[in-house]
Amino acid sequence: MITLTTSLSRLLRSFTVRPCSVAGLAAIGALMLSGCEAISPPPIPRGALVEKMDYDQLVLNSSTQNDALSLLGSPTAHATFNDNTWIYISMTKDLVPLAHPVIDKQQVLVLNFDNSGVLRKMNVLNKRDAIRVHMASGATPTPGTHISVIQELLGNVGRYNPMSSMGSTFGGMGNGMGPMSGQGTGNGGVGNSMP
Repeated sequence: MITLTTSLSRLLRSFTVRPCSVAGLAAIGALMLSGCEAISPPPIPRGALVEKMDYDQLVLNSSTQNDALSLLGSPTAHATFNDNTWIYISMTKDLVPLAHPVIDKQQVLVLNFDNSGVLRKMNVLNKRDAIRVHMASGATPTPGTHISVIQELLGNVGRYNPMSSMGSTFGGMGNGMGPMSGQGTGNGGVGNSMP
């Protein structure tokens, strides 16, 4: 035991840190971390990538649905109760090391057409127009009974009888009529009969 302690103390003394090596390690660490910013991944585009120069070509009371399709492509969605309202949704996410992706740019373009297909209204919503939605606290009550772990473990004891579906030859009861007709419990014996 003494030799082990002595060799351990010698080993620890050989790993002493000198002030000049600390400064060298700090300089190497700073150089390594400075390169992290240059290697950051590119932003991730999501949705319909619609640019301002594209939808600026649409003219109110003149452009049609065909013009919008040729300039912007098909919409991301239509309004729930109005097929003449087209919605283009786009966003750009930036990946952040050791964190969730951050939404860098978010845009929603809403085009309202009349019944003849002419553009009557155009609205552009940005990230600052978004409404933040929070999770509701609490729990939703559900109907039913609250059973304990013991009740759950012992609740099916005695319900399964593999011999009940085999008839009177193998210990089944009855002639196929009544409560002891050879049918297993639950679902009329389906799943607990032998072929």
